[in-house]
Amino acid sequence: MNFSKAKKFFAAAALGAFAFSLPLTADASIKRIHDPKVESKSVERKLPTLRERVAETMSKFKPNPQEEIFDAFDRQQNFSVPTTLSTADTSIIGTPMATQQQCVKYLLRNNPHPNLKVSAEEIVAYYYEEGAREGIRPDVAFAQALKETGFFRYGGDVIPEQNNYCGLGTTGGGVKGEFFATPQLGVRAHIQHLLAYSSTRRPTMPVVDPRYGIVRQAYGSRTLGDWKDLNGRWAVPGRFYGQEILSMFRDILIQ
Repeated sequence: MNFSKAKKFFAAAALGAFAFSLPLTADASIKRIHDPKVESKSVERKLPTLRERVAETMSKFKPNPQEEIFDAFDRQQNFSVPTTLSTADTSIIGTPMATQQQCVKYLLRNNPHPNLKVSAEEIVAYYYEEGAREGIRPDVAFAQALKETGFFRYGGDVIPEQNNYCGLGTTGGGVKGEFFATPQLGVRAHIQHLLAYSSTRRPTMPVVDPRYGIVRQAYGSRTLGDWKDLNGRWAVPGRFYGQEILSMFRDILIQ
């Protein structure tokens, strides 16, 4: 080997040795996969399955067993309601004496075409459902709605589109009062307003009566137990307001 070839050979060998001495990455702490100091030649990362990921996510939302989880529509009554046995009973709280069919017949006899978004049968059914839920006499509450709306003819400040069947928020002089999204919510607000006057017990359903808190704050621990107690309170002057409602209720019973 001549001097020139030998020089090139040693230069190449030195360059190769230098190259192998360099780290494979900029971070010298990261070792090659075949580093003998590493226990395994391949480092595998096991990814969780879809089932495992779903289970992990759901575990974060696991309810506290001490918390009461319930649907508002499934709440059960935890109060007693006295059974109404006589037409002489003028209590606001109680059970119906009239049937739903009698209520429908009385309405249609006085107004064959009530201005409602639902049928006569449906509006009566709402009163019985909501009344039973809160312990309010539904047949008498329905009679009150007939008085307030003129058998659902309206004609005053309130219009049918409001689904306001008891004059909630109306004060005369063009003040229309409250609006409710559906007929059932309008009935519910009516029943809750009666409950606000007649009991300190909170409604079983979320409050939709905008004036519920106003009544409860004004009356505190006091309540009005009789329909005649609404005279001059629900309606002003309303001297015989409660008596007129009870009279309509008794007319329903003879249908």
